[in-house]
This record gives sequence, C-alpha cells and structure tokens, in this order.
Amino acid sequence: MSYFRPAVDALRAYEPGEQPSRQDDIIKLNTNENPYPPSPRALALLQQIDPEQLRRYPDPYAGEFRAAAADVLGVDLDWILVGNGSDDILTMLMRSVADTTRPVAYPVPTYALYRTLAQIQNAPVVEIGFGDTYDLPVDELVKSDAALTLVASPNSPSGNRIPTQVMDDLASRLDGLLVIDEAYVDFATGNALELVQHHDNVIVIRTLSKGYALAGLRLGFAVAPPTLLAGLAKVKDSYNVDAVAACVGAVAYRDVVHCRDMATRVCASRQRLAATLTELRFRVWPSEANFLLVRPTDGRARDLYADLKRRGILVRYFDTPGLDDKLRITIGTDAQNDRLVMALEKQRNGE
Repeated sequence: MSYFRPAVDALRAYEPGEQPSRQDDIIKLNTNENPYPPSPRALALLQQIDPEQLRRYPDPYAGEFRAAAADVLGVDLDWILVGNGSDDILTMLMRSVADTTRPVAYPVPTYALYRTLAQIQNAPVVEIGFGDTYDLPVDELVKSDAALTLVASPNSPSGNRIPTQVMDDLASRLDGLLVIDEAYVDFATGNALELVQHHDNVIVIRTLSKGYALAGLRLGFAVAPPTLLAGLAKVKDSYNVDAVAACVGAVAYRDVVHCRDMATRVCASRQRLAATLTELRFRVWPSEANFLLVRPTDGRARDLYADLKRRGILVRYFDTPGLDDKLRITIGTDAQNDRLVMALEKQRNGE
C-alpha cells in the first residue's frame, strides 16, 4: 500500500551530481560550480550578519535583493520575483501553469529537472530532440501547443546559446508561456532579457549559483511582466528566501565587476581546455557556459568517467540516449584543468 499519489509513485527522482566530502582530495568538475570565491564584499557582509535577521521571519519577497537586481538590470522592481535558487522559480511555474491537461514542452537533452517537475504535476511532457548541432527546433515546439515551453540558453549539457532572434520568433508563435532559463548567462556573449519587454508571455530566469559563485546560498530570480509574476507569487512558499541569502545576494549581485572578472577567467580557461581536448582527439561542442560537452574518440564515456573518478576527478556522465557516449566537464581553475588533462594523457597511455 502506498500513501502517495500515483504520479509520485511512478516518478524517477532527479539525480543531482555527486557531492563528495570537502575533506576528500577530489577535483570536482561535475556540477558546474564556479571555481573562484564569491564577491569579497558579500563575504565581508556574511561575517557581520545581525542576529536579529535570524530571529525574525524574512521579507516574503526578498525586497533587498529585488532592489539590487532591478538596479543592475535596469528594470522596475515589480518585474522581479526571487526564489530559493532558480529551481524554486521552476517549481512555481509548474505549480501555476502545468496540470494533466496542460502540457510542458522543451528540447532535449537539457536540464533533467524539467521532466521531474512536470511529472510531479502529472502534466503531459513533450520532449523534442535538438539534433547534433543543438539548433532550437522552433517549429516542433510551436506544434506541441504546450502551456509551458522551457528553453535553457546556454543549454546544459551542450553549452550552446540560442540566438535572441530565434527566441523572439518562438515567443511570437507560442500561445503558452515561454521560459528562458539563463542560468549560465554570465559566461555567454549575449542574453534574451529584452524579450520580456516585447512579449507578454516570456519569463527569463537567472541564478547566482554559477556566475556569482553562490551555489550554496540558493538564490535565483525571474524577470517578467508583473501580471505573470503575480500568478507565480500565488503558489510560492510564504518565506521562500531566507534573510541571509537576500542580503548577501544583494551585495554580491551589485558587485558586477567581480562577477565579470570571474567570468572572463572561466571563459579563457574554457577556450584553453577546449583546444587541448581537441588536440587529444575529443569532439568538443562549442560552449558559452562554464562547462564543455565532449565525446571521447572511442565513445566509451562511461569507462572514462569511471577511470577519472578513480584518479580523483569527478566529471558528469549521463546514462541517457544521446548522451551516453559523452561527458560534461565543468571548467575549473587552470591548475585543476591541467590535472584533468594529465589524467587523460595517462589514461590514454595506459598508465
């Protein structure tokens, strides 16, 4: 006998990347964390948290962070909704839009949590293949007639950014909502934020986990017309963002120079690692994120993942069709990337 809904019983839970103990001597290149520390200003504030902020409930709308995001992005305050990470925003979207008669569509492969959240709502899921070049299948997404269409740009695990004009075309042809997930936008050459001003059915979501090196803080947000955010706010948890995250995140988000400097370093390392892996005869897909999707020459990605793990290096292997011959490698520091390359050379030489 089960006490759960049939949809939950049938659900395959989302599997996060491995999280080794901080005491382990592991190079962690599997969950797309930023390899550099957060803003020094944010770290200084963290040391000075007023205990009163912990005793009292936080602002239910994380006003301090909303103000920071609005200032930095040049949008009105009521165009920002804050979440406990961008995953929280995704949960609000599923709660408020998807159900048994209102499908969710997205191109695959992409962020696997989309499927999990849709299945929790028992919503029909329409998955449309990207193809080898990861061009967005616009016509197929439009034909799916989904209530909610999700597009990650840059996409994970492929790393490609969808051109804004392609997103613009898609938004203009959809009857439902278009969610543009820009979790990795801080490493990209452009973004689609302008589309929220041009379309009443577009929501852009972002996170501080990647570009701002605050994955442990859990802070993300949505930018959209206030009428859309009002619907999401109806289903959010009452105090979904804690006081520490809101104030520390606000300071970090205003430190635009620090974020830009980190992104510049990561992108330079990404370019060097891509060139080196290509020399080692990997196929490397172009990336505008803080990771690379690569295919070993022999396609034996599972074996290579296991060998690297034995050598103390974690990368991401997805045992799913279309990805089971590939690895996703987070960009680390240059020293970490060098150790990865050294391990790959040893593996190739049979050492």
